Amino acid sequence: MSAEKSFESSLDELEQIVRQLEAGDLPLDRSLELFEHGVRLSRECQKRLDEAERRVEILLRGNDGAYKPTPFEEPEEE
Repeated sequence: MSAEKSFESSLDELEQIVRQLEAGDLPLDRSLELFEHGVRLSRECQKRLDEAERRVEILLRGNDGAYKPTPFEEPEEE
């Protein structure tokens, strides 16, 4: 891939591939091609999620450098 896709566009493409494969009406060669592409997209998405998690952990470190887990709180609906 020459131009890097956004996480969202990669995820959308992966969802389209899953729908096509689940339909089951593709020739074997095309199914394998889509599956291989889907695996690559899945790995790219997982890598980006891992990177985002590391960035969040860095942001949540205290002044002493120790990681301080902070529970995510849903905003209250008004």
